[in-house]
Amino acid sequence: MSRVALVTGGSRGIGAAISIALKTAGYKVAATYAGNDEKAKAFTDVTGIPTYKWDVSDYKECTKGIGKVEADLGPIEILVNNAGITRDAMFHKMTPEHWNEVIDTNLTGLFNMTHPIWGGMRDRNFGRVINISSINGQKGQMGQANYSASKAGDLGFTKALAQEGAAKGITVNAICPGYIGTEMVRAIPEKVLNERIIPQIPVGRLGEPDEIARIVVFLASDDAGFITGSTISANGGQFFV
Repeated sequence: MSRVALVTGGSRGIGAAISIALKTAGYKVAATYAGNDEKAKAFTDVTGIPTYKWDVSDYKECTKGIGKVEADLGPIEILVNNAGITRDAMFHKMTPEHWNEVIDTNLTGLFNMTHPIWGGMRDRNFGRVINISSINGQKGQMGQANYSASKAGDLGFTKALAQEGAAKGITVNAICPGYIGTEMVRAIPEKVLNERIIPQIPVGRLGEPDEIARIVVFLASDDAGFITGSTISANGGQFFV
């Protein structure tokens, strides 16, 4: 029987690539989204992957949504915490709302999604939790004190939870993408991409969403059972840890 995988923010960008790659690898996949009903429907129509709408910053919505996914597809054994937002501003202009919205989604959202699923993983002695962090959680980024803090927090969460899950057959790992050629990144003016961003990347190009998705598929597999608490940097050599 196919294992069930849930991908948050799984209908667009990197999340969509992850959802499709997991389905191609034989998993039963569900994807969450927060706001764009039209694009979520189009994603489901094209891929056949069901989408579920809720806000990962709300614990009650997460528990309700997870219950619906498990009623439809079965127990969730693979969780990919991919949902994330930005509210960029220089720190002296950053508002409490900018800070709280990003922390609540990008960091507290990991707790809200993982906590309701964790008990079932422990009971079944198997689970995969894969957290999508960011290069900016490793090195920081001007104008992103909130985002960098949230993504650095994701790495601490990963390392701590990996220690708790190891004896129960649950692995917890993180991926830190660099600049990936999503719709959002490719919307950056070409001059800025070519003169300011790509020159910082030693391989000389943006990453592709499928390159992140292939890492997820590996970490979700039985072949990755001895890898836990790890952070995989996928940034084209832009930053080394």
